[in-house]
Amino acid sequence: MDKLFRSRVDLETARKTFFDTIQPIKSIESIPIENAQSRVLASEVVADCDVPHYRRAAMDGYAVKAADTLGASTSSPIVFTLTEKDVTPDTCQRVHTGSAMPPGADAVVMLEDTRSMDGVVEVMAQVHPEKHVGGIGEDVAAGERLFSAGHQLRPWDLAVLASTGIVDVEVFHRPLVAIIPTGEEVVERGAPLEPGQVWETNSLMTASFVKKMGGIPRISKIVTDDPQLIEQSILAGSDADMIIISGGTSVGERDHVPAAIETLGELLVHGVAISPGKPTALGVVDNKPVLCMPGYPVAGLIALIVFGKEAIRILGHFPDRPPTVIRLPLKEKITSRQGYHTFVRVQIRQEEVEPLMVSGAGILSSVARADGYVVVPPNIEGYGAGTVVDVFLF
Repeated sequence: MDKLFRSRVDLETARKTFFDTIQPIKSIESIPIENAQSRVLASEVVADCDVPHYRRAAMDGYAVKAADTLGASTSSPIVFTLTEKDVTPDTCQRVHTGSAMPPGADAVVMLEDTRSMDGVVEVMAQVHPEKHVGGIGEDVAAGERLFSAGHQLRPWDLAVLASTGIVDVEVFHRPLVAIIPTGEEVVERGAPLEPGQVWETNSLMTASFVKKMGGIPRISKIVTDDPQLIEQSILAGSDADMIIISGGTSVGERDHVPAAIETLGELLVHGVAISPGKPTALGVVDNKPVLCMPGYPVAGLIALIVFGKEAIRILGHFPDRPPTVIRLPLKEKITSRQGYHTFVRVQIRQEEVEPLMVSGAGILSSVARADGYVVVPPNIEGYGAGTVVDVFLF
């Protein structure tokens, strides 16, 4: 393959081309619910028992026969005798929230609607049958479907599962993502730096991104710009569900990654109309999606946002949740690259959007200072000061 970009592909075409090749993970595992936070159910969960399995008091107060409270009021209280046995006419029993209802009682009078002294209780409010009483299965009924397959478990979901006695659940495996950093100029963090060298940080950013999306990252050693070594590293990573390669995607003499993808599998896209991030390449090796992100960290981050996030979501059966977007006016104008989706890093200051950088794909600190980004469509030259824009929050 010659050292040229393929025909530049617009963003939506690139996304559809790439995502259409991705098949969700089919393998599942059974895990304890204590470890199931944010995992995606592989099968529906049905309750085996009623919750609660007994009639219970829903308030602190006194269990009574509702009919005996007819006409009770603050000006005309009805007197009951306190008992610790079954409730009978004109008797009551002290109950607490969650207590089992005593036999004979069908309602609870709230504590604040009573006065008690020396074994006698004055009831100052009328109640109807089942008032402040929780029935069997009121929370969950036996045989009820709690969650469908594909549901991502939240902390309160785990509590519901526990309340029905469920111990383990079947979930899809989390996507394993092999991360391959490449480049002659990058060295392991902490190693002495020579002129022209930088510490390798893209794998750290990528691994953290993968974890945030619900995947499991696996970082390989740095691979130098050698075609054979790059191919070997890709093959070594093909046991994963997805491969993300950092660097080596442009058209320089040392950019061998797209050619390696084409040799080992199928290169779907090389060159996307996004700025920063044009050198992004997308492919498939051994039926596994491969995202080749540019070595410049900001460009790489944009590739992760627009391609990596959705790829991991599809693989892991994760629900499609839209990004958090707020609309605010621009403090200053934004320029953009005609024909490209331009991603502009911005800060939010006093209900206004302040652009940080349009260019500068290597200035990683600009992302750390940013609250989010604004996307300028390819058919617009930019936005003027005061324009209300969508800000996608990081």
